[in-house]
Amino acid sequence: MGVEIAQVGVEQLTVYAQVPIWFEVSEVLAVEAIDGGLGGLRMVEKPVVQPYVKDYDAQADGQEGPVHWPERFDVRRWGFLLACEGDRTVGGATVAVDSPDVHMLENRDDLAVLWDIRVHPDARGRGIGSKLFAEAARWAREQGCKQLKVETQNVNVQACRFYAKQGCELGGIERYGYAGCKEVSHETMLLWYLDL
Repeated sequence: MGVEIAQVGVEQLTVYAQVPIWFEVSEVLAVEAIDGGLGGLRMVEKPVVQPYVKDYDAQADGQEGPVHWPERFDVRRWGFLLACEGDRTVGGATVAVDSPDVHMLENRDDLAVLWDIRVHPDARGRGIGSKLFAEAARWAREQGCKQLKVETQNVNVQACRFYAKQGCELGGIERYGYAGCKEVSHETMLLWYLDL
């Protein structure tokens, strides 16, 4: 049975949210400043002492998950995608465009943000993420966007490898991007860009 990807409306976010987004952190891309940063930054893959699970939906007491996006943002122009295998939802992706309240869009009307991408843990490694990513990029291109931006962290090494494989380039390293958020202040923000 093949995987079908369809664009859905905001009313399907409860179904979308049922796809877990957690992953195990067993390694990080440690960012090292060369000559205080004047010589650039080097990223070195290092194992973590104690592996742990990170779940984006569980952050901020669960108030940041998909069902809460319409309460926090104007999502009328966002694109929501579901990946289904028969009657089972195995993945999803969300693309944000034309949303003044989303600072990641940098006040640009030619930039889209891959707000979220997720594949059910027991369906990972089967190319579903690549299909979702390609469809998200296609959708963003249809909206007139020239670039797709993705934020991840140095603790999500698998995601970094995935975005590089999809043709994205690392465009920004914000070593102190989460300094104001105690539970993730040790993480480094990584910003990836794909020319559409």
